[in-house]
Amino acid sequence: MLKLFLQKGRIEAGCDEAGRGCLAGPVCAAAVILPPDFKNEMINDSKALTDKQRKMLRVVIEKEALAWSVKMISPQEIDEINILNASIKGMNEAVKQLKIKPDFLLIDGNKFHTDTGIPYQCVVKGDATYMNIAAASILAKTYRDELMEQLDKEFPQYGWSKNKGYPTEFHRNAIKKYGSSIHHRQSFTLIPTQLKLEF
Repeated sequence: MLKLFLQKGRIEAGCDEAGRGCLAGPVCAAAVILPPDFKNEMINDSKALTDKQRKMLRVVIEKEALAWSVKMISPQEIDEINILNASIKGMNEAVKQLKIKPDFLLIDGNKFHTDTGIPYQCVVKGDATYMNIAAASILAKTYRDELMEQLDKEFPQYGWSKNKGYPTEFHRNAIKKYGSSIHHRQSFTLIPTQLKLEF
């Protein structure tokens, strides 16, 4: 089972994001504060869970967490400030939306800065180490997946209900065929440049 906290007796919020490597859609960040006696053996890094497990755990997290919050940063803002800054901004905004102010933040990854004044620690593979980061990863992933499934109804040609905006071969081929949409990140390499010269 994952660790519940870094330091006992302190209100710690776990923060994570989903969708950093996507070509389309927002980056979605979440922050979660779990009760000090919280137990759940299923909670893990969202990538290690099935879609069905994530959806089921989201209900548990939203019901049992002391506080939770989700924030999306749009493709347009990602293009303006870059994906790393958008991810960091998303996590900061999610923390600010929490109904309880945490004493400390546990951040998945190795880069972060904050204007909240709350001390933090970055944890590489944090979503496979701390339960509150894993819970944040589950919320971020499920909310983002849900949005991409909705956007798929508007733009079915890109296959977002299946690829969720990630750079699959199908997705890249659809961009080649139909061009990009308003939901694509224009600062990303949507189609890899051809390496061989054609004579």
